[in-house]
Amino acid sequence: MSRDGRRRVLTAAAVALPLLAAGLSATTTAQANDRKTVAGTRPTWAHASADRGKTNDDQRLDARIWLAGKDPKGLDAYAEAVSTPGGPLYRRFLSPADFDSRFGPTDAQKNAVKSWLTSAGLTVDAVNSHYVHVTGRVSQAKKAFGTDFHNYAAQHTIVRAPAGEATVPASVASAVRTITGLDSAKHVRVVGDTLPPPEPNYWVAQPCEQYYGQKIATKQPKAYGKHQPYAMCGLLPKQLRGAYGATSSGLTGKGATVAIVDAYAAPKMLEVSNTFSKKYGERPFAQGQYREVLPATFDQVDECGASGWYGEEALDVTAVHAVAPKAKVVYVGAQNCLDTGLDDAMLNIVDHHLADIVSNSWGDLSEHYDASMIQAEESIYKQAAIEGIGFYFSTGDCGYEVPGTPCQARYGNAGSTKRQTDMPASDPWVTAVGGTTLAVGKRNDYKFETGWNFTTDSLSADGKTWSPAPPGHYPDNYAGGSGGGTSELFTQPGYQRAVVPSSLSRTLPDGSKAAKPMRVIPDISAVADSTTGIRYPEWAQLPDGSYGYAESRVGGTSLACPVIAGLQALAQQRQGGAPIGFANPAIYLRANKGLLHDVTDTPLGKKNPVAFVRTNYTDPYAKQGPLVYVLRTTGNYGIPKGDALPAVRGYDSITGVGTPTAKYLLSYRF
Repeated sequence: MSRDGRRRVLTAAAVALPLLAAGLSATTTAQANDRKTVAGTRPTWAHASADRGKTNDDQRLDARIWLAGKDPKGLDAYAEAVSTPGGPLYRRFLSPADFDSRFGPTDAQKNAVKSWLTSAGLTVDAVNSHYVHVTGRVSQAKKAFGTDFHNYAAQHTIVRAPAGEATVPASVASAVRTITGLDSAKHVRVVGDTLPPPEPNYWVAQPCEQYYGQKIATKQPKAYGKHQPYAMCGLLPKQLRGAYGATSSGLTGKGATVAIVDAYAAPKMLEVSNTFSKKYGERPFAQGQYREVLPATFDQVDECGASGWYGEEALDVTAVHAVAPKAKVVYVGAQNCLDTGLDDAMLNIVDHHLADIVSNSWGDLSEHYDASMIQAEESIYKQAAIEGIGFYFSTGDCGYEVPGTPCQARYGNAGSTKRQTDMPASDPWVTAVGGTTLAVGKRNDYKFETGWNFTTDSLSADGKTWSPAPPGHYPDNYAGGSGGGTSELFTQPGYQRAVVPSSLSRTLPDGSKAAKPMRVIPDISAVADSTTGIRYPEWAQLPDGSYGYAESRVGGTSLACPVIAGLQALAQQRQGGAPIGFANPAIYLRANKGLLHDVTDTPLGKKNPVAFVRTNYTDPYAKQGPLVYVLRTTGNYGIPKGDALPAVRGYDSITGVGTPTAKYLLSYRF
């Protein structure tokens, strides 16, 4: 997640387990006057009680009409079959050109859609194999899409949305997959902004430890009956490789390419990465091993907090290269942090097959997604599956997104209004990556992990106790944790049926029972806790106001996702360089077979919670002020049942099937 913050099986494959059950979809239905409805184009929040009257007809509109292509049903079937282990089409991937030839839209379809839109007075700004982009006024959109537009109270503001589902002429209905951008929530754009300079670096204070148990905080109060260890200074590449089996497996990621999708572009990324590698005895990027693919311009700089994305990119690049030092890395920067910019970055990857593995450390609340957005993005993930590309998404850093916690307060007006999972991680066509707290030993060996859910308690004024007494007062002291849980949007995919307990798949976020099993996330996990996070480099503002090389410590599922992406690059090398493609079916086949670390909340025993003493500067950006000490307790200790995502034996909704081992990596064979 960003540091602050989307069937049928071919007859020949009928013997294989279907990947996906029927999920949320937006389809066209019959409508009077020779038009058809495009279901899912009216957001769920655009209901009568939120209606604030008609929208001004002169308001600007910016929309995308996503194209269904020649054979949408065949596309769905092929995506399923090519990803189903044991089926005759398993891993029979297509090139982008073959995909477009077989499933892409015809020129006749494009021209028909374009003609319909221009006849309504809308301006067609772009046409490609995925969508037709139009701009215009609401008055023209009313004519084109056969619906009125109203203002609605939503997301703590007033936004525009269709008063009814959009309709299209029957003559073009078969060419239209869905329509996005008809509502104004998160779709406002400007152009030509200049990227801001980097933010000040967050400096790590001493004391901190190099490995688990190296330094015990004997000068600080006890917690849970003993003095706890200091937080890590930040795990180094060799520690990540040792903990997750990369070192013992002998794999380096050679021959694999990992793409990283974030917004904007950090300055001097290659330079600072190689400086970091040389400093710690690691392999710098070889010539041509790292490259960047960027848009011609960036926009939405202020709205998106562009400089905040620089650290995200630095983290992602560092994590992938740390785990898979010989894999190629391509950074694909989005024009902005909106769905339009990030979608275009992902489309660039699938249209040119820039990589086989794609790490995405960003997302949003499920309540901010409507059916049209899901349909649009899922078309990207299905194309990726057909081409042998796997998309990986972080699950978020606020647990079950419970409203009213300090973690949620960081999101301001965009905060969650209910328990829910994040998107796009919840989509059944991507791999959702959850987070853990990881302990690494003196010899870079794996000690233990626990589910990442942490509370914080401060040092009392007299320095003699922790206040409030641990585990503190929930939710006031809940600071964050790995996202996960049961989706309200998607039914259970076939690959989860034999692994995910029904007690999870049939229990919705509000505690009610689902009529049928639902999708549960995450699928797999890795280290996320910033208390044991990684050391990473960045070109940042220094305390004296100048800019230069700096290091910090960071965590979040923003870390877990690129770590898993790097480990999957090792698995791809193990199977002779052949792409894994959409990974979930292969991952779940390896569950409960001793190939993964089975993470629980009590690795040290039920009465011995995992805790650390973290040292902070009063002003960590200026590297000044008296030191501040806090106690961090992780592993879901002291959080009421129902609010937390527990880590238990077997599959759970915070760590999925577990974390990789050398046996997991070596289980992938050509």
